[in-house]
Amino acid sequence: MGLFSSDRDADGDSDGEGTSVFAERGFIASAIVIGAVLICLVVWFMLGGRSDNPTAGPSQTPSTLVPTGQPTDTGPTGPPATPTEQPTATKTAPPPPNSHTGGCHDHSPDQAIPRVAAPVGVSWQFEAEMLIPLQAAGGPATTSPDGVRSCFAHSPTGAVLAAMVLLGQIQNPAVGIAALRSRVIAGPGKTAALAAAKDDRATPPTMAGELQFSGFKVLDYTTTRTIIQVVANLENKAYGAMPVTMQWSHGDWYAVLQDDGTFNGSVEPDILSSLSGYVRFSGAS
Repeated sequence: MGLFSSDRDADGDSDGEGTSVFAERGFIASAIVIGAVLICLVVWFMLGGRSDNPTAGPSQTPSTLVPTGQPTDTGPTGPPATPTEQPTATKTAPPPPNSHTGGCHDHSPDQAIPRVAAPVGVSWQFEAEMLIPLQAAGGPATTSPDGVRSCFAHSPTGAVLAAMVLLGQIQNPAVGIAALRSRVIAGPGKTAALAAAKDDRATPPTMAGELQFSGFKVLDYTTTRTIIQVVANLENKAYGAMPVTMQWSHGDWYAVLQDDGTFNGSVEPDILSSLSGYVRFSGAS
């Protein structure tokens, strides 16, 4: 089971597309169904001991459904957009792997929600084959010995960075397991994802693709949780958007999984005809 799901799984889809992160709709199925963020997690998960993760109580765990009154996407009115960007790492010097300033160490970070302009001062580094954003101010400010990045600013920008960095790290077989175990809120969803990964870990991915971030939209933000629509493109063929919920706990942002072990539960992915209404944010030149 992938961490993103689609209602079409119950219809007996034979292409295994329910395991992709940005699952597609209809005619563009083969374009968006990639392991995207977390495709075929079973290949990368392994058994591990319990981690000292924060736990989410029933009143803390947010839903990935867009709250009433928040902007929503009604879906494309035409054919999906065709990305043309080619990913390249930026030349901006990345923040140090461990820092005592910035990230979660900043006690008064900027609380402005990025709605038009992308965060500044960002460098992009490859996490395996995927570019992830790093910012001295927003984080990550800490990198563990096993390569997991953490310590993000308690701000909307910090939450965006935390979501994208986590998605990129789970995509990386070298750190994916550790990232899932230490950067996801403990609960039924995390347990379900790990259990499914354990059952299917010997099954190699049937589909692969080059996934790169293209942008985002902050759908809802409070100081305790945020919902971010993350946009990615697959091999410059189409844009796909999925909601990711992040929760502030124990001094950092952690991802929240639905009870079925996915990020989105029953919320269908959006196939975008353009990035209108989204903040363009990518490591492509």
